[in-house]
Amino acid sequence: MLKVGIVGLPNVGKSTLFNALTRTRKAESANYPFCTIDPNVGVVQVPDCRLEPLREIAKTNKVIPAAVEFVDIAGLVEGASKGEGLGNKFLANIREVDAIVHVVRCFIDDNIIHNMGSIDSIRDIEVINTELILSDISSLESQSEKLAKKARSGDKEAAENLALIERLQPHLNANKPAITLDMNDDELIVLGRLCLLSAKRVLYACNVAESDLADTTGNKFVAQVEQYAAEHHGAGTCIISAAVEAELIDFDASEASEYLESLGISDSGVSLLIRASYDLLGLASYFTAGEQEVRAWTFKKGMKAPECAGVIHTDFEHGFIKAEVVSYEDLINAKSVARAREAGKYRLEGKDYEFVDGDIALFRFNN
Repeated sequence: MLKVGIVGLPNVGKSTLFNALTRTRKAESANYPFCTIDPNVGVVQVPDCRLEPLREIAKTNKVIPAAVEFVDIAGLVEGASKGEGLGNKFLANIREVDAIVHVVRCFIDDNIIHNMGSIDSIRDIEVINTELILSDISSLESQSEKLAKKARSGDKEAAENLALIERLQPHLNANKPAITLDMNDDELIVLGRLCLLSAKRVLYACNVAESDLADTTGNKFVAQVEQYAAEHHGAGTCIISAAVEAELIDFDASEASEYLESLGISDSGVSLLIRASYDLLGLASYFTAGEQEVRAWTFKKGMKAPECAGVIHTDFEHGFIKAEVVSYEDLINAKSVARAREAGKYRLEGKDYEFVDGDIALFRFNN
């Protein structure tokens, strides 16, 4: 399962957000730096409004959503790349995740300590990004020495790695994340081999006060983060209030709905964040639907039918013959499997078919 790491400075709401995501109080949340040292890990269900209509059509009581793993990583501080604040340990934790949710404090509260003494969202972002970039610069210097010897001896992969490193070094030295370098498809494959922290995709989570959740137009910090994310990182943003989400942990669905409505919003920021993180990882869902269960299966965007069959079981991939597929919209419009078949909405797809988010599939395979 792919992992999303939650990062940020100390006391920006990471552990509170993690607890809300996992509906637990697993991560300690306190008003001092390095409250979290060892990362907390939780598997989170991906909210999907398509599951209930499919359950009604399939006439089943069992529904299994997709899931994604979140890792609560302790707060980074300035100098982390040189070991400050247990920085080496925390940077190693980031290296193990596949994408990053960067929590940025966008609220003022004198009762909650800020380790840098004031609220400045852009400064806070740049502290984290700089530490990741400095760590990458050090990593590339170390890799270059080893790769140069291999490249001289005719190692093609080493030569490819070295060529991209030579392009990356001035980019990183200009304090730009590796992911923002303009690269072709072949270079992106090479980039994956270099295992750089600043090459990971990022979603910025603006942590706002309860009073700003329904309307952030007056929050200058959110506006600054949104502009920075788009212009300097090509990244998206999500609005959350960790304090509100912490309140929701102990509510049932009805109580949570009433509480959110009282705040002038219809959906939890956590739900939006989970879905955005799922997309950030390049993931999508297809469904199987029958009397036994309705289930969302996770696949990487761009995967073809046999690979998607293999998500269920490797035997399905190895013995793949065809996939019987109907789109979610076509099935919902038909209101039943029988009517969808009568309307000719089901189709047989072969090995070259690229699955689409929302496909409902039945696989034919040889045992």
